[in-house]
Amino acid sequence: MDDNFNDYFTDENMPEEQPQVHQETEQEREEREIKEATIERRGASVKILLAFIIIAMALFLGWWVWQYYFHPYRVSQEKGWIMKVSNEGTIFKTLEGEMIRENYIQGDIGVMTSDFHFSIPTDSLARTAMRYAGDGQRVVLTYNEYKGSVLWRGNSRHVVTNIETDTNLVKPNPYKDANPASQQEGDKKKK
Repeated sequence: MDDNFNDYFTDENMPEEQPQVHQETEQEREEREIKEATIERRGASVKILLAFIIIAMALFLGWWVWQYYFHPYRVSQEKGWIMKVSNEGTIFKTLEGEMIRENYIQGDIGVMTSDFHFSIPTDSLARTAMRYAGDGQRVVLTYNEYKGSVLWRGNSRHVVTNIETDTNLVKPNPYKDANPASQQEGDKKKK
């Protein structure tokens, strides 16, 4: 069957399209080159700015973590009696202590609080603290106070660096003679 229509679906009868080539003028070429160079420079400056912002944020975050967790903001001392030293923790075993401290003295009455909790970083300090906890001697704890606590350093923000006996002891331990039997013996000796 032969028809007189052109078959556009075959390669031999398809009309060939010639690409039209636009000849750009000198002014169009200069404008195109300026536009391309401007876009490339903007992209590079935005990348540099973003890299600078990311680096500045990383440095600030690193400084903040160091300040908060690893740089002591206070080095201080507390005087009192160590009441308990224990090894605590599930994953990180840390040595923790509790001390009754004497905040201030009015006349003969000492005001006592037992809210001073501290962490002990080394075994030698822990042995010293355990020895003083059993003796009932008044001690001076030198400690670093951090703004935050990390798991491997202990539960407390107070980390002990030194433990010494208090040589300027004004009063004896009021809890050492709290046993009524020892008080009665002391009363008998006085009579």
